[in-house]
Amino acid sequence: MAETGTTVNGQHAETQHRSTPDVRQPSLLIATRHGESTANVEFQLAEAAGALSVPISCRDADIPLSMHGQQQAHALGRWWAALPTADRPRSVWCSPYVRTAETARIALAQAAGLGAVPISLAVRYDERLRDRELGVLEMLTRAAIEAKHPEEAARRRRMGELYYRPPGGESWSDVALRVRSCLRDLAEQEDGRPVLLVAHDCTVLMLRYALERLTEQQLLELEQVRNCSTSMWRAAGGRLRREQWNGTEHLAAGR
Repeated sequence: MAETGTTVNGQHAETQHRSTPDVRQPSLLIATRHGESTANVEFQLAEAAGALSVPISCRDADIPLSMHGQQQAHALGRWWAALPTADRPRSVWCSPYVRTAETARIALAQAAGLGAVPISLAVRYDERLRDRELGVLEMLTRAAIEAKHPEEAARRRRMGELYYRPPGGESWSDVALRVRSCLRDLAEQEDGRPVLLVAHDCTVLMLRYALERLTEQQLLELEQVRNCSTSMWRAAGGRLRREQWNGTEHLAAGR
């Protein structure tokens, strides 16, 4: 390690030139939202009708994919298999919720069946990738929130999604904190490897927010993350830089 001498205010100081330490990070990070869930379908119907409730009695964590969502997961697996060999994920990090676990399992089996990855490739389930928790607002339609919790609806509009935390739930900022924590572990453990991350709309939004250092306004201008869409960030210049956002062409091709 080289040293140079400098003079500051008549005094001699030794300055060491240190090399920049290597940055540990995946070679390619691919993020997807789970396929369409049964709750996605029920909420679309309820919102269109202005209904105050949806026929869902299980926990949010236990909501499965719809039949269409399963088809989307198969299409994701075919897209995975068609990637250049060096870009095919060698590891999968996944939210432990049923709909994400099913998406990862189906996509992996499809890619393995096409000979793109070994069937033994492991899926790592990490609770930090779970969906945003909505507390007292969970499983409520917009109409139901306005009717049953008007003060919360007003507070939500005033504070904005990034900072609004419903009673018993999380703000987007809370989700961003656990996403940043997960990214640190992922970078350390998946250094130099392509990785697939299977999560939820808010989680993927917060991933982009963290990786690209977005402002609140830039975040709010982003479109909703679509089911089984693909977003990619490639390692370059010591950072992960976005190559694709919210792509769904592979889903249309599979119809």
